[in-house]
Amino acid sequence: MHAFIRLAFIAACALALAACQHGPARNPMATWVPSDNFDTRRPQLVVLHYTEQDSVARSLHTLRTRNSGGPVSAHYLVGDDGAIYQLVADDHRAWHAGAGSWGTIHELNSASIGIEIDNDGVEPFSDAQIDAVIRLLDDLSARHRIPKTGVIGHSDLAPGRKIDPGPLFPWKRLFDAGFGIWPDPAAPPPPPGFDPVNALRLIGYATDNLEAAIHSYRMRFRGDNAKALDEEDLRILHALTGGTLHPATGAPVEAGAP
Repeated sequence: MHAFIRLAFIAACALALAACQHGPARNPMATWVPSDNFDTRRPQLVVLHYTEQDSVARSLHTLRTRNSGGPVSAHYLVGDDGAIYQLVADDHRAWHAGAGSWGTIHELNSASIGIEIDNDGVEPFSDAQIDAVIRLLDDLSARHRIPKTGVIGHSDLAPGRKIDPGPLFPWKRLFDAGFGIWPDPAAPPPPPGFDPVNALRLIGYATDNLEAAIHSYRMRFRGDNAKALDEEDLRILHALTGGTLHPATGAPVEAGAP
């Protein structure tokens, strides 16, 4: 009987400890007087990556363990067949973005949801996985109120350091589904004095390494690896920034709006 009571006491303690571990963090120096006036981390952007690996199984292993470069993760992984895997809760910080910036945002892991796409960087993206990415973006933008324009690539936030999801990624297809930004094909050339470097900054690119910023822009909007701007780029950049774009999300801002 005494042994039974002892085991019951140990079990009760374990349950109490588990409950404490999953509860909110409390400072022992203060009296806990909880308020309902708070929110969880709310992402402002979605960052798209490619895995640069040869299978979903290998990528799942990489994203769940410590690899040669240290632990990395993402919130979601989309397979070549369109299967969607979730590895980190949306309101938790996944380690997917690393150093970089987009507009006024400088801590991307804290401000974004990361989606890895099963692709080796050379093969075309499959229709099934792009359809799945679009479905996932529909869900995330609705549940978290993420602006539909706030979808960027890893290369956008880290010019010169990252190239994914690469020049083969179908950004126009995402735009046609309502996500990201894309230039009007009928937009006229820019006026005299147009500053393309300032336009890159308005879109969100860091331009301290201008060649790298241009490369990231060209991969996304021209689908190539060029590192210099031509006349068509000036037209595109003017079309993208003919109004003012929000420096963090890339969303159009109406005149007079903050």
